[in-house]
Amino acid sequence: MGKRVSAANAAAKETGTLRVLPFDSILNGDCVAAMNSLPTASVDMIFADPPYNLQLAGELHRPNNSKVDAVDDDWDKFADFASYDRFTEEWLQAARRVLKPDGTIWVIGSYHNIFRVGAKLQDLGFWMLNDVIWRKTNPMPNFRGRRFTNAHETMIWCAHSKDSRNTFNYESMKALNDDLQMRSDWLLPICSGGERIKGDDGKKGHPTQKPEALLHRVIMAATKPGDVVLDPFFGSGTTGAVAKRLGRRWIGIERDKGYIDLARKRIAAVQPVAERELLITPAKREEPRIPFGRVVEQGLLEPGTVLKSFNGRWTAKVRADGTLIAADVRGSIHQVGAAVQGAPACNGWQFWCFEREGQLVPIDYFRQQLRAELH
Repeated sequence: MGKRVSAANAAAKETGTLRVLPFDSILNGDCVAAMNSLPTASVDMIFADPPYNLQLAGELHRPNNSKVDAVDDDWDKFADFASYDRFTEEWLQAARRVLKPDGTIWVIGSYHNIFRVGAKLQDLGFWMLNDVIWRKTNPMPNFRGRRFTNAHETMIWCAHSKDSRNTFNYESMKALNDDLQMRSDWLLPICSGGERIKGDDGKKGHPTQKPEALLHRVIMAATKPGDVVLDPFFGSGTTGAVAKRLGRRWIGIERDKGYIDLARKRIAAVQPVAERELLITPAKREEPRIPFGRVVEQGLLEPGTVLKSFNGRWTAKVRADGTLIAADVRGSIHQVGAAVQGAPACNGWQFWCFEREGQLVPIDYFRQQLRAELH
């Protein structure tokens, strides 16, 4: 990697544009300048989490008078809406240039900025595919009681143009959702607990760290193994960590060296899925419904984990899109369970088990755990 980046930097001095993509590395600097240094039409997907321009006026406190750790960094402050619009247009123009003709871009935001970003996307010629609502299972409460609790964020997914033949892994998304079409409202928890990156002082490493489950779904939906994913607002490196795990190449851009240090350390610890066939699938009651894909997205079972039938007779491997593969059959936990037995149907939650302290435990354990988190 060192030689590759050095060669690219040398080329940049001569032409202003890198001749070789700096795969799996973080570029330190302004996002517009860094994107302008990349070759034209060179990345397959962009995930952008730009400043939200929250317009916070002073500190926010909880009812017990403790301070809320809100986003009050300088990078989220703009003089006015016109300044924010100029910034948005500049980085989107740079992103459009580096995106391949059949590539796509995801931009996430809140009510503070996402509508302004959406207008700019259309003005610049991007073609809207979906707006996806990330509904949070555990949003921050509204402490002042003057408006509804803000319990979601919006992602706009666009193709480069209306003529783009973009990647959409329909079957993988359906598999992640227990063989039902994936909808455009995604119920996922915010980043917390062990996933939250901490600095040396024990505080949040980044105020707006996104959960890996969210990026898992985005990257699985819109890319293929080996594709190049660019994140121009890299932060603590969630995009790079998930891209590496799922066998995609990644490029991050970040101007804060502290965030870069956190991201590099985090990504270095990630183990990619070893077997390429686990990465993607080619072309169903009264309790909250939990698809098996949710178990995989949230890291409760890693791709490649070997499951056993309750009697130990059959085995199957977990795939990154929430399907299983056993011998010459692949599909949902229910389909594969039925196939190996030669049965017309199977409850995969009870049939398939994982090993825990020498005992076989039904994977329904994870479903119940996730259901409990919804209450």
